Amino acid sequence: MDPMATLTTTVNGREERLEVEPLEKLMDTLRNRLHLRGTKEGCREGECGACTVLVDGMPVNSCIYAAMQAQGRRIETIEGLDDALTRAVQDAIVACGGVQCGYCTPGFVVMITALLRRYPDADEALVREALSGNICRCTGYAGIADAVQQVVASNAGRAT
Repeated sequence: MDPMATLTTTVNGREERLEVEPLEKLMDTLRNRLHLRGTKEGCREGECGACTVLVDGMPVNSCIYAAMQAQGRRIETIEGLDDALTRAVQDAIVACGGVQCGYCTPGFVVMITALLRRYPDADEALVREALSGNICRCTGYAGIADAVQQVVASNAGRAT
């Protein structure tokens, strides 16, 4: 058995120092050691996006991202995203019918928040490209894409 490794990172604004298995995935660290269960386990292959978190502001599939890669980095999970943009994304997804069972929703919210932080005026093509790594088996994506465009439109209205 490999010895444990010490991971020091910031999760949702709080510094964490954890003992982790050398090959442990970030998703497992978040869910099992920090009890942040909003990060969902889907495919464990980096294909479905249910486990999306932000590492230094960039979306990553935490099911294939080694926990030790987060050494010294800033991690944001769905539980830690509590700003006006994220709330607007969540409200728009509900209003546009972009949620049914809800299992994939945290991953979509995290991905959309990252997208709109970087590209607040994202067009439909950019939105669809950004969301191509997130799978939803219930909604058919139209409501989710509409929600993003609703947030973009409301942000444009505030800027003027």
